[in-house]
Amino acid sequence: MRVRKLTFAALAVAATLSLTACNDEDLTGQGDPSAASTVSPSGGSGSDSSDSSDSSDGSDGSEKAGGQQDAGSGSGGGGAEKCRTDDLDISATDGTIDGDTEGTVVVEFRNLGGKDCVLAAYAGVDLKTSAGSLSAERTGQEADTVVLKDGESTFFGVGYPMNDSGGSGVSVSALLVTPPNETKSFSVEWPSSNTLPVTDGSGSSVKVGPMGSAGQGGAS
Repeated sequence: MRVRKLTFAALAVAATLSLTACNDEDLTGQGDPSAASTVSPSGGSGSDSSDSSDSSDGSDGSEKAGGQQDAGSGSGGGGAEKCRTDDLDISATDGTIDGDTEGTVVVEFRNLGGKDCVLAAYAGVDLKTSAGSLSAERTGQEADTVVLKDGESTFFGVGYPMNDSGGSGVSVSALLVTPPNETKSFSVEWPSSNTLPVTDGSGSSVKVGPMGSAGQGGAS
């Protein structure tokens, strides 16, 4: 009987120790101040915290903002659209000055579209000649974007070699002008009486300057 009583007493002590350990674990999990501090510092829940990090990483917002900024800097006109051929009055005048070794034609773009528009860099220019079509090359000058106000004009020059051989040379009848970033062209009459020299291609070529490279009615 004594042996059995001792056995029961030992079991009772073991059960008491086990219950005490369980209670200590519960109290540690509930009352540890460090456990509370690991919750979102902003006071939100764990899911809210992850949502916040997703929205602040710039993956969506920065792309949209960057796209808008690129568009703005590309147009250079604060959101203005490109100038369309149908909205421009295109004309050409002879801008050659006596004593010049090369001839100059000044092309005018006047905005009649009712709103500001943008002209970027170079226009396309082709000459209709008695020897066929001749495309003007770019001068290579730095080309800035031009914001053309409604009702205002900008000018650029077309330089060409003049025929001084004494022969008839190559006659030019018209200029075919295509505004920047447009596909529709406009034909204007060649404003000069000068002809181009007959060449094997080794002479100087016809060149077009960027937007704003010529002053009103004259060369730059």
